[in-house]
Amino acid sequence: MKLKRQPEDFQVEELPIVRVDDRGRYGFYRLTKRGIGTIEAIEAIRRRWNLAGHQIAYGGLKDRHAVTVQYLTIAEGPNQGLRETSFELTPIGRLSHAYGPDGFRGNRFVVTLRDLSKEAAEKALTALMEVPDDGLPNYFDDQRFGSVGFEGGFIGHAWLLGDHEQAFRLAVAEATPMDRPDTRVEKTILRECWGDWVAAKDRLERSHARSLVTYLVDHPTDFKGAFARIKRELRSLYFSAFQSHLWNLMLARLIETETRPDQRVTLDFKVAPLPIHRHLSPEQAQFLSGVRLPLPASRTPLPPEGPIRDLSLAVVAEMGLAWEDLRVKGLKDVFFSKGERPALFLPSNPSHELAADDLYPGRKKVTLRFELPKGAYATLVVKRVTDAA
Repeated sequence: MKLKRQPEDFQVEELPIVRVDDRGRYGFYRLTKRGIGTIEAIEAIRRRWNLAGHQIAYGGLKDRHAVTVQYLTIAEGPNQGLRETSFELTPIGRLSHAYGPDGFRGNRFVVTLRDLSKEAAEKALTALMEVPDDGLPNYFDDQRFGSVGFEGGFIGHAWLLGDHEQAFRLAVAEATPMDRPDTRVEKTILRECWGDWVAAKDRLERSHARSLVTYLVDHPTDFKGAFARIKRELRSLYFSAFQSHLWNLMLARLIETETRPDQRVTLDFKVAPLPIHRHLSPEQAQFLSGVRLPLPASRTPLPPEGPIRDLSLAVVAEMGLAWEDLRVKGLKDVFFSKGERPALFLPSNPSHELAADDLYPGRKKVTLRFELPKGAYATLVVKRVTDAA
């Protein structure tokens, strides 16, 4: 079913576990935002207060298409707030250390599903009741892949294959659904002038993209050097997106191996079709809930000989790579994360409410409240109770 959504219908707040005092070096702030991504909000804060990038630290990225609350620190940050149209920064104390992913235990969500028929609402609630038995596949959801353009190419993949020009082109010239109007204009100019860097520089307004082209005017074929001058936060996202895609394919292969066709529904995610499992037997649920798949990286040890090792190597090989190739060569400030990720996740403290929809007369709405561990996506809960119900 296709769901209509207002920004207020998707709310998320980090659950911090840090100790706040009044004397720490780091100002600790609550960032409430709407209609803007975390990186964009951080950039706006930096500009307003003339901060260096290393001064600001935060725990994770939050969806721009939602009302979100997260937390950050600013080294030597002021004891004052900041308000702009799309966000508000509120000081709540100080910390003795910078905030980061270890500073919160998860996220609390309030999600409203709107414009539902009575039958669709009942179907969603039935599916919701199945979640504690089945668990949910712990995929990285579509928000992770904002850097993937309409062509579907992964910037990180091109880099690992040694095609630095393609990696740079995908990063700066390939259109994506997330592009803002000024970015679309820049990318159009770059596609039209690709290789003629003097012409591109003349047509571009002053911007980060223009500074990259300026470098190419003097070094017209050094795409490796130009790519290295892209903002580190963006380059990190490019490689995280490719690693996440590989991990998703590994989990998809595992679910297909461990379930029957009637126990899964394949949905079209942004970058690949992926199966959502349902109606597992207790034995299947127990097995899948105990699996932790390796994050694809040369630094991550492979599992022992067996099916999980085999599927991990097979997925990577299908991309023209070996496990030892999964490292970022030529860049000293970005890398693939190492470790493992649970195959399944479960919402905690769940509750729901069925009511008449105040925006769509004669229709129903379902409001879901739950908490998720770090790294789990609430949009997968929505997919399970709607598209995969």
